[in-house]
Amino acid sequence: MMSKTAKAAMWIMAATMLSKVLGFGRQLVLTYFYGTGKVSDVFIATINIPGLIIAIIGSAIATTFVPLYFKEKEAGGDEAALKFTNNVLNICYVIAIVIAIFGLVFTRQFVTLFSPGFVDQPDKFKLAVNFTRILISGVLFISGSKVFSSYLQVNNSFAIPSLIGLPYNIIIITSIVISGVTDKLYILPIGALIAMASQLVFQLPFAAKHKFKYKPYLHIKDESIVTMFKMMAPMLLGVSIGQINIFVDRALASGLSEGKLSALDCASRLNDFVIALFVTSIVTVIYPKMSKLKNRNDNAGFLDTVVTSANFVILVVLPIAVGFIILAEPIVRILFQRGKFDAYSTQITVIALRLFALGLVATGVRDILYRAFYTLSDTKIPMINSSIALIFNIVLNLILIKPFGHAGLAFSTSLATVVTVVLLFFSLKKKIGSFGGSKIIKTGIKSAVGSAVMGFVAYFLYNWIHTALGSGLIKEILSVSVATVVGAVIYLGIITLLKVREVDMLFDMVKGAKKKLLRH
Repeated sequence: MMSKTAKAAMWIMAATMLSKVLGFGRQLVLTYFYGTGKVSDVFIATINIPGLIIAIIGSAIATTFVPLYFKEKEAGGDEAALKFTNNVLNICYVIAIVIAIFGLVFTRQFVTLFSPGFVDQPDKFKLAVNFTRILISGVLFISGSKVFSSYLQVNNSFAIPSLIGLPYNIIIITSIVISGVTDKLYILPIGALIAMASQLVFQLPFAAKHKFKYKPYLHIKDESIVTMFKMMAPMLLGVSIGQINIFVDRALASGLSEGKLSALDCASRLNDFVIALFVTSIVTVIYPKMSKLKNRNDNAGFLDTVVTSANFVILVVLPIAVGFIILAEPIVRILFQRGKFDAYSTQITVIALRLFALGLVATGVRDILYRAFYTLSDTKIPMINSSIALIFNIVLNLILIKPFGHAGLAFSTSLATVVTVVLLFFSLKKKIGSFGGSKIIKTGIKSAVGSAVMGFVAYFLYNWIHTALGSGLIKEILSVSVATVVGAVIYLGIITLLKVREVDMLFDMVKGAKKKLLRH
């Protein structure tokens, strides 16, 4: 089973890699034309408003959709599953239309809520209001996109939802370039809105291939919808808490000196890249599998999937986190330092990246454990644990922001994520008894040993090569590349010698990729 999972995850990783590379390109283009100044701060803050709003409801619906879809299909076949899908889609659109109308009427209040730091900066606030008036309609496209992504995933089409970032980022990059060249700022939000629409449009033909047919069916009292809302209630609070965390961080950062919000965003994108590439790829494949195994009462298979997935995440993400901490400065210089993104921008971004990296592994394991609880139809425990972590994060934010600024916000986020994972581990053990947590801890220790040796070697190798070659973009890339490759080989050798079972999953991916390449 894990071999098939590995192959599916590999293709999602490939699709995600393409999307995320373009995402980095988008960030590079934005910083090239606008640096870490007023326009980039406002654009980053406002482009996220539609996503933050709809993510609270849309993510909860998309997550509960998976197990309920399988139940509907098992009970009534494809017709019942399609009817359920249309019902969910139409409910999402009703909610999205209401949100869009409220956003257009109360735009100033929305900006004040999501970026209170802009209120005392009239130029930023005015620009943010204008951008938000254009972008708020994006909730219509994002909500539909989330439903179609879930529909494709339950029909074993995993790569397509991972590719929606391609048209999205290409359109935004184009709009940034046009805006930068012509000095017409309104092109930024218009381009972003079109990009949001492209994510939905991109998935429609593939959904049709999987027999999706739209029907104007809306029945809130349908039994499956009632069940969904019951499951959603605590999940909605749980997802809201995650978005509130982001909101609090951005709101506090918006009141810091110019550029700090953009620096946090740049560092966060690097972490998000790793999570999307390795964690989301695994979660996307294993969540439907978990639901199927649980429906068949295959508890052993279910638990093995949870443990193996968590171990794989640790195995892959931990050395990357160490790499971010060790090589943060050259990585940020290579990726971002050009145009108006100067040495100071690099300095404040490096600080954020290193502190965000402390919570990188915890973020990945948390997402696996969340899906385990959702498969068990338990949405309350994740919500309670997330609430505790939220309070912890807010208190720590308020304590650390004055003495440490944006560094305090980054550190608080990482520490709160670690607290969440610890709570989830204890909660899962209490709920189902021993589930193999000791195996996860053992894998973590072995991976930590390998990562420590890797980090030590990579650090000294990079410094040696960099000193020998000197400065310059190409020389910097060469120094980082050699240090990374040698470090990765050493890490792989150590975890193989330590007999980490999930190493086989890595080899499965490599073998699968090799076979596909040979066929072509």
